[in-house]
Amino acid sequence: MKSKSIFTRMITLTSAAVLAGFVTFAGVASAHVTVKPAESMTGAWETYTIKVPSEKEIPTTKVTLKVPENLAFKQYQPVPGWKTTTEKNDAGEVTAVTWEAESGGIEAGQFQQFVFVGENPAKDSELNWDAYQYYSDGSIVEWTGDEGSDTPHSITVVSAAGANGAAATTDHGHDTAGTAGTGTTGTDKGTAADNAAASTDTPAAGTTTAAAASAPANTGMQTATLVVAIVALIAAIGAWVTAARKRSK
Repeated sequence: MKSKSIFTRMITLTSAAVLAGFVTFAGVASAHVTVKPAESMTGAWETYTIKVPSEKEIPTTKVTLKVPENLAFKQYQPVPGWKTTTEKNDAGEVTAVTWEAESGGIEAGQFQQFVFVGENPAKDSELNWDAYQYYSDGSIVEWTGDEGSDTPHSITVVSAAGANGAAATTDHGHDTAGTAGTGTTGTDKGTAADNAAASTDTPAAGTTTAAAASAPANTGMQTATLVVAIVALIAAIGAWVTAARKRSK
């Protein structure tokens, strides 16, 4: 009976270890900084959305997105509680956008979305979205790796066909207050009215919201998590065999 009790206990521990491994795997695989849509049409004024989840148990306080060289950044949507700053080169082109929390930030278990408009290149190409996520403790996660790395950047494929052959976005906005066209460095502090407008914003045809799109898979972290689970399983079985042998003596 005692041997059976030990066996039951070891099976329980093994199951818990494997379950913990897969829970960790699921959380890591879905927590990425992403830019959507993943496909768009050449020459379109596309509405892009960057989705920023907070992976740590501390708030995300700032996010910087590098603008791909082959994309012409046009406008951004103000977000209440966040200051938006654009960086420009000598030619007046926006090269980076930073969203910084005025208080709090993105807490653990939360995510925030930031929306902007860019004019796609005229030829088939890829847009590589390098992003930098800043936490309240000063640590930085650089989402700049290739697909399959621990911290991959998002990629948007631009082609004549666009997303599933859908029509291109036709919202040809103009630079206004709170957009990239104000000064060398533009800043904005969202208001309650902006918040109401943002909550009713509907993406144009041919775009996909980040909330509806799943984050890309993280092959390296998946493999590591599965290895940990397997090692835990082997260790638990070995401990049970050892205990059983001792009991039989």
